Amino acid sequence: MSTSLLRVLMRRPGASLKAAKAAEWHYGPTFDAERAIAQHAHFAELVAQSGAEILWLEDNGDGMADAMFTHDPSLMTDQGAIILRMGKRLRMGEPDLHAKVYEQAGIPILGRIEAPGSVEGGDCVWVDDKTLAVGRGVRTNQAGIDQLSTILAPLGVTVLGYDLPLWQGEQACLHLMSVISPLTETMALVHAPLMPAAFYLLLKERGHTLIHAPEADFAASNGLNLNVLPTAPGKVLMVEGFPATRAAMEAHGCVVTTFEADALCIACEGGPTCLTRPVLRRAS
Repeated sequence: MSTSLLRVLMRRPGASLKAAKAAEWHYGPTFDAERAIAQHAHFAELVAQSGAEILWLEDNGDGMADAMFTHDPSLMTDQGAIILRMGKRLRMGEPDLHAKVYEQAGIPILGRIEAPGSVEGGDCVWVDDKTLAVGRGVRTNQAGIDQLSTILAPLGVTVLGYDLPLWQGEQACLHLMSVISPLTETMALVHAPLMPAAFYLLLKERGHTLIHAPEADFAASNGLNLNVLPTAPGKVLMVEGFPATRAAMEAHGCVVTTFEADALCIACEGGPTCLTRPVLRRAS
């Protein structure tokens, strides 16, 4: 999840975001569709400057405002994609968008999560190439984890499920990746108070360095200070405005680039990781 990003799926927000009702989509007071679209364009420039090829999904007015958060509807493996099933009702149509792009790009589809199962990509964290941690909470259930485990078993991958706290309620979103962002293969930025204890201890036992992000930043950003995107080991993109979190990563040798995202990430509850579905990273 932190090696050099070579290919990534993104969706350019447009008509659907402009038509979105903030209350319906659980967007915050700083939401401004026009500014969000401009901020997304700048973010996409930073992703492209890293050397990654962007596979674009266009917003053709389908009404799926959250589809710009491409991390959640699918999961990528070394052998192909898994089409997930969303836990948020308003996002149920998004996995089909991903399936179509992968088919057009010649990327194999290994399987699909079906009802009553649900899994969102934000709940999936690769510990290593044979171990996938999955958060069980509001958006991902046990039925989905069981199906995911069955799909991944032929690849020799072990799926470990961990319970997440409810935190701010069913309408808000606490994914497993809300509390951890990998920075290198053995280093991650974390918000320990909301981490599943068994997952935290597993990472410590495996020798991972866990950088504790400032709790004040986590509260002020609704967790978005922690949502950082590695474009290469130790090189990350993050939301502007949280210098203490940036300093914590830089103290461990990371190179951090920020972008303005108050109308996009802060308002819409999804950071740079959420805005990207990595399709291909360079093997370590």
